[in-house]
Amino acid sequence: MIGQHRVEGYAIVSADGMIAGDKGEMPESIRNEADQRFLQSELDRAAVVVHGRRSHEGGPRAARRKRLILTRRIGALAPDPSHPHALLWNPSGASLERALGQLGVGAGTIAVIGGTEVFGLFLPLYDAFHLTRAAGARIPGGRPLLPQLGAQTTPESIFLRYGLRPGPARDLDAAAGITMTTWEHCDG
Repeated sequence: MIGQHRVEGYAIVSADGMIAGDKGEMPESIRNEADQRFLQSELDRAAVVVHGRRSHEGGPRAARRKRLILTRRIGALAPDPSHPHALLWNPSGASLERALGQLGVGAGTIAVIGGTEVFGLFLPLYDAFHLTRAAGARIPGGRPLLPQLGAQTTPESIFLRYGLRPGPARDLDAAAGITMTTWEHCDG
């Protein structure tokens, strides 16, 4: 928890832990309608959505959501001219608390939706991470979920290292091999 805010991450990854191809685009092989329904429902209840410049959840209600867009192109904080409910945020120039205050975010969930560097920045802060896997998809040379991922690591092993523990896996789309596991932070 950060003040009155619960921090939750949301991602769908390939079997090899990738969220995008080498150019940063999410490939069709990991897009899934059941996962999108889950994500959109979760984001509807969030106080703010946090993502990088290339990440965006889309959907019919996306433009109405408050959001922080991480970027190094500004010194601290600036309005986003393309999204009226968004604030550009450079974490090295302004704290998360300051960014949330300037955006007028009340108590509630901070929903982190990517990309790699954003997921990594929030790794010590997650109260929960909803990890969806597309078991049949591989993205060779793709962008990993977390910057800490290497040849011998998985998102799950990194979550364990940061004190997150898995709940039961649930099928979002069994025919497509799409499962989701919520990893929750546990003290001790």
